[in-house]
Amino acid sequence: MEIYEELVARGLIAQVTDEEEIRKMINAGKATFYIGFDCTADSLTAGHFMALTLMKRLQMAGNRPIALIGGGTTMIGDPSGRTDMRKMLTREDIEHNAACFKKQMERFIEFGEGKAQMVNNADWLLDLNYIDLLRDVGACFSVNNMLRAECYKQRMERGLSFLEFNYMIMQSYDFYYLFKHYGCNMQFGGNDQWSNMLGGTELIRRKLGKDAHAMTITLLTDSNGNKMGKTAGNAVWLDPNKTSPYDFYQYWRNVGDADVVKCLKMLTFLPLSEIAEMETWTDSRINTAKEILAFELTKLVHGEEEAEKARQSARALFGGGDTGEMPTEEIAESDLADGAADIMTLLVKAGLVASKSEARRNIQQGGVTANDEKVSDIGKTFTADELRRGVVLRRGKKSYKKIVLK
Repeated sequence: MEIYEELVARGLIAQVTDEEEIRKMINAGKATFYIGFDCTADSLTAGHFMALTLMKRLQMAGNRPIALIGGGTTMIGDPSGRTDMRKMLTREDIEHNAACFKKQMERFIEFGEGKAQMVNNADWLLDLNYIDLLRDVGACFSVNNMLRAECYKQRMERGLSFLEFNYMIMQSYDFYYLFKHYGCNMQFGGNDQWSNMLGGTELIRRKLGKDAHAMTITLLTDSNGNKMGKTAGNAVWLDPNKTSPYDFYQYWRNVGDADVVKCLKMLTFLPLSEIAEMETWTDSRINTAKEILAFELTKLVHGEEEAEKARQSARALFGGGDTGEMPTEEIAESDLADGAADIMTLLVKAGLVASKSEARRNIQQGGVTANDEKVSDIGKTFTADELRRGVVLRRGKKSYKKIVLK
């Protein structure tokens, strides 16, 4: 199976322009393509996985990726999928975030001469003269067509700033600039970006002629990762200082039964034939498939050693083995009262609840265990010796922390 057909089989492609030409170019390893990353935080999230693994797949097939850091567009903010205006960042914040992105991308993409490139659209967008831009680019856009774009329609009732209204023009200019200066002939992005991306394709054709071969592909997800990579309202980060390898593993280990095969297809590099076999698995074997998913993705981000540690620690929660690699909270002797600590205090210290009243409620509802034993007594205490050995606290099915007296 050639690479374009594999992308389709993995369920990655949502919409394309010029499909036959795209297929030929990608399968021949002749595409120079870009994917944009607005650097609104100092770490990528699990929601960026689809873009990162796609770039890796295409590079392995001989195509050349351009990772476009949105140093300029981040200063405007993409309204797609948002209900309010994005918080404005300083130029220094954006530059710091961009440097963090590059370190994480290097685990997926090989940069260097003749390989992948990383460029920052601040290098051209921030130097644009407003009047020149209006005359040169603005004349190519119809306000009527822009207002019909889904990314704007969703915001019109709540309020769309003129600042955000310019985002489509800026993103379109990116493709035009990359086409002219980097030989970039293809752009990929989330399905929610379709209108913005078509703007770039149309700008190239209007400025450079209808024979300018600029093509657009959107992926079957939104580019901001809103359909994956978030849990309990928080992002699942690729930075181990924000989301530990264990917590990262646990996030993927706990995906819904209906999503595990889809995630295996879209995000891992396991052969499709192997994944097809997993589609027939039922009952407890679905959990095995989830373990495989979690291990493969943790290995991609944190390396095989950390992935194995996370897997063994997760298994130990249910099998009674060594839980030494589990996220741990250390407490001091000063945290003890009369040589012991009570369960509600420990739950708060572990960050598993926000307050003792929440701890009390969870215990009374039967949602707390300590070393795999349900806790029903809100006054339960643990001695210094028990805490030195370590006490594994669990709230609900997915929140764990090991408490150790140092």
